[in-house]
Amino acid sequence: VEILRELGLDVTVLEANEDFPDSVFIEDNALCTSHGVAILSRPGAESRRGEASLPDLRAALAQHYDNIEQIEAPGTVDPGDIMMVGDHYYIGLSNRTNQAAAQQIIDILEQNGMTGETVEVTGILHLKDDVVYLDNNTLIVAKTYENHSAFADFKKLVVDDDEYYAVNSLWINGTVIVPEGYPKIEQKIRDCGYEVVLINTSEFEKITGSLTCMSLRF
Repeated sequence: VEILRELGLDVTVLEANEDFPDSVFIEDNALCTSHGVAILSRPGAESRRGEASLPDLRAALAQHYDNIEQIEAPGTVDPGDIMMVGDHYYIGLSNRTNQAAAQQIIDILEQNGMTGETVEVTGILHLKDDVVYLDNNTLIVAKTYENHSAFADFKKLVVDDDEYYAVNSLWINGTVIVPEGYPKIEQKIRDCGYEVVLINTSEFEKITGSLTCMSLRF
């Protein structure tokens, strides 16, 4: 939170909810767009299903969005599977996100002047475990996605297998927040001209939580 504020963001912090211990990973509860619409998710894990309907989340979003949509059954989606690149959204089809939800999202996006497409996800929890967008047509990618056809036109910073966790770094206003302890990808990011801020996320790493997971940004 301190880093986000130092990088120029206004930050709203919601109260902890002990009924939903995974709710710290708030990114999976909603997709916030830059076109006046937010989409409340329907998380893929049954234990998380109630997070997206919490009143404090909706109230916080309502401070910024007049149009709040909701994914309906049988759709399930964790927005950790959704990568925004300008007005276009890549939606990972995974164990948490299904085609029914993806189609609902694409329909909502298109109704609001945006576009979306699906990408198959295998062997990982979420798309953004392996692919994260910075800016200026630049991705951080795991080797699995280095030659993926969906991302052929992007410049890619490829993360070695021994630094895999650091794929999920977070671009904020020209600075990239990077988990500490991964010097090779840190240097690649610096070589691209970005400022880098390092942060210890070791406790979140133990439960496969990453940097983008812990906030909704718009």
